[in-house]
Amino acid sequence: MELLVVSLSVLLTLTTPDWVDASAYDKIVSHSRIRAKDKGPNVCALQQVMGTKKKYFSTCRNWYHGSICGKKATVLYECCPGYMKLDGMPGCPAVAPIDHIYGTLGLLKATTTQQYADMSKLKKEIEGSGSYTMFAPSNEAWDLLDRVVRNALVSNVNIELYNALHYHMVNRRLVTKDLKNGLKVTSMYNDLGLHINHYSNGVVTVNCARIIHANQVATNGVVHIIDRVISSVSSTIKDAIEVNDDLSSLNAVAVTSGLLEKLGEPGHFTLFAPTNDAFKKVDRDVLERLMDNKVVLQALMNFHILNSVQCSEAIMAGSSYETLEGHNIEIGCDGESLTINGVKMVLKKDIVTTNGVIHLIDQVLMPDSDEVMTMDERLLKVILENHILKMKVTLDQLYDGQMLETVGGKFLRVFVYRTAVCIENACMVRGSKEGSNGALHLMQTLIRPAETTIYEILKADGRFNVFLSLMEAAELTDLLRKEGSYTLFAPTDDAFEGLSDEDIALLKSDLGTLRTILLYHFSNRTFINGGLEGGVTNLLKSILGKNLQVNNSILVNSINVPDNDLMASNGVIHTIKTLLYPGDLPVGREDLLMLLKRLIRYIQIKVMDPVLNFCEALMRVTFCSFTPTVCTNLAF
Repeated sequence: MELLVVSLSVLLTLTTPDWVDASAYDKIVSHSRIRAKDKGPNVCALQQVMGTKKKYFSTCRNWYHGSICGKKATVLYECCPGYMKLDGMPGCPAVAPIDHIYGTLGLLKATTTQQYADMSKLKKEIEGSGSYTMFAPSNEAWDLLDRVVRNALVSNVNIELYNALHYHMVNRRLVTKDLKNGLKVTSMYNDLGLHINHYSNGVVTVNCARIIHANQVATNGVVHIIDRVISSVSSTIKDAIEVNDDLSSLNAVAVTSGLLEKLGEPGHFTLFAPTNDAFKKVDRDVLERLMDNKVVLQALMNFHILNSVQCSEAIMAGSSYETLEGHNIEIGCDGESLTINGVKMVLKKDIVTTNGVIHLIDQVLMPDSDEVMTMDERLLKVILENHILKMKVTLDQLYDGQMLETVGGKFLRVFVYRTAVCIENACMVRGSKEGSNGALHLMQTLIRPAETTIYEILKADGRFNVFLSLMEAAELTDLLRKEGSYTLFAPTDDAFEGLSDEDIALLKSDLGTLRTILLYHFSNRTFINGGLEGGVTNLLKSILGKNLQVNNSILVNSINVPDNDLMASNGVIHTIKTLLYPGDLPVGREDLLMLLKRLIRYIQIKVMDPVLNFCEALMRVTFCSFTPTVCTNLAF
């Protein structure tokens, strides 16, 4: 009996999934199954990007944000790979029937690949004995293929089409746990390589094509459905640069810097390759200085190279990557576009080579040292002094409200948000480094310390005359000068366009309503655009406790903010061209109500006595403690 127990335990050990060896793809599918457990057995939850057919087994980060690449995603439920529905039964209780690879293509609705296998001499091969892996393009993938290329394949089915399909096959069985990151496997066409990347977010790519349905077991192998048709790869990054007419300027930089040969060596690189037009945007004097300095030129070139392969389909949200130059860049996505440090600049994605991938960009990336070179030398010392602190401060030592002194004697404010740490107007890119004698923090832009108050900025700007006159009438001007940390959504004169002098006088005549409206434009903390969390609505409390809904697009209460992050010594200004109003606040006078409806068209305002509500709000925030004049003549 003891022997039987031991044998059973060994059997259970051998048949239980080994989670230590499970791939990122397998784990994310398992999490997807857990998310859909209420839908029945073997159901998986996926996210689909709205307006597209793109579906993902997504990470927790994307799942809880409800978006992929910044675009809203809807949740859908499908049978997990390998399972099927049965009429009248919940979930997906049936195991999909097993067939040879040809039959499996039909089961997975890859009917175009199945049809092309039938048209060429491949059908007999994938119906017979053997052990194959087929990376089969979906029907949509074939539709995306260039029409000329597709017609050329179909017009020569027994050679070109057959060879193309063979390039999508490997002469052995490989499931996702076998598809290791950086793996190169030999295809069945001329022994040319297929380049596998398996990312921590569960995405698996073959020559940068994403596997969208994996591990469908067949009697003679396994089928993985991919989202594009792949073509054979035989050239290095160096080869691709040398033959691409749009990259002749980059080729010259690579040669002069001495790094071109490196891009011909074996490796796993990503090159963000500026086109000739991108180099034309760089100031001629700056470019000449760069070309005369080999060390700086090497730094510039290395700032465009990653020591890892980052295919576009693997990027579902922003992540920081270290360049060969040593600084980090943030690679993200905005819909179908790749972004670098938040800027859409990628013209063409996923040029696959034997040692990596190339993305063409329309801007030259400048590390901090090169960015400074573009500036007037008279400003160089000032800029450097704004970026260098007197003391070593590491990322874990920074806190909200902290003041940091620079070597130039300036004081910089620290703002800490849920997903960002910012110094004045500039937010950090992830990837700070600490050395024995200092710390390096990579910033998204140059730091410009504020030197004047909100009042002084508004006064000097010239676009806020009506707003300033209303603040003065409401006896709130001191708030604009007062020390503190405020966010102001400042309405420009455009917000009051069409109002007569009589209308302005009417607005000033009801101090209770006027003060409430004006104070709704203030938040009692400094919020800059870079600190707002993307893909969600950020709730900011106004001084009176009402919520302002802000998105980092940047919108406030669905109103566009054309100009943001005007930094002041006592906060930050974001400009708006429409007056904001707390929608649940009543108005006591019919004539004032009509005026506000002309100004503010996105809310419904009730006619009621607002004095009591306003004063209660004032008491909640103890506003009287710093502006006693606000409470004058109000009945508490």
